Amino acid sequence: MKKDLLSLYDLEPGDFDKIWKKADKLKKSLKAGTPHDSLKGKTLGMIFDKSSTRTRISFEVGMYQLGGIALFLTSRDTQIGRGETISDSARMMSRYLNGIMIRTFSQENVEAFARWASIPVINGLTDLLHPCQILSDLFTIKEKKGSYKKIKIAYIGDGNNVANTWIEAAAKLPIQLTLACPQGYGPDKKIMARGQKESQEGITLYQNPLEAARNADVLYTDVWVSMGQESEDRKRKKIFKEYQINKKLLNEAKKDVLVMHCLPAHRGEEISADVIDGPNSVVIDQAENRLHVQKAILEMLL
Repeated sequence: MKKDLLSLYDLEPGDFDKIWKKADKLKKSLKAGTPHDSLKGKTLGMIFDKSSTRTRISFEVGMYQLGGIALFLTSRDTQIGRGETISDSARMMSRYLNGIMIRTFSQENVEAFARWASIPVINGLTDLLHPCQILSDLFTIKEKKGSYKKIKIAYIGDGNNVANTWIEAAAKLPIQLTLACPQGYGPDKKIMARGQKESQEGITLYQNPLEAARNADVLYTDVWVSMGQESEDRKRKKIFKEYQINKKLLNEAKKDVLVMHCLPAHRGEEISADVIDGPNSVVIDQAENRLHVQKAILEMLL
């Protein structure tokens, strides 16, 4: 039976450690120069409605390293952009491909694609969720801290797809999550309600970033203006100016706090240059681990 990854709720408790064990093994194999072509002869279709650096490179290179092929597709390259239905596209592509990764705007469209496809569908990002990112980030935390269990993660900034997925993670795993977002810019209300109901260690939403950051093991942020919000640029920068990860915020967290950002970063906006380029920052390790974790996801699903 096929399995999709549209949200962290698609994973069973044992799947998380299974993915991270695979990722660790694949990372070590790559560093050692050991061939690992477990997906030889398989093809991943990658549908991009949103531009990308890390998602495209990590999935495309990942499939290549696993012995498979990745096809880069956009709405302009396919009949989807000319009105072909999701049901027709998904059923047809299922006859050609072994899996599909979609990076787009609508979570509903990804879920519809998965309903009609007979092959695994992976959510590479939607406006609502970004599961591959958070799985990779948790792997990075495990590498740096030895474990993710019972640590405190403080997310500062826009209650966007990354924030929503951190809430799902805190609902599924024993981690404490605090978020600090301006009034009216918090996470999805349904996701927050479910997360707070199911969380083991607690999920708390603040408006004051200093409160959220207090004694944190991880400080995490994302851009203030996501793709599709460019018209709100000036307004958002004014509203979010107090939600920057900087030295003042760093001093509220633990001394060995990890500073994380899913990139691309805007120094001087959501994070100061001295912090993102400082000794607590793990953003480049974090970006690298997208490759290893997504290879593990591909191995598990395809």
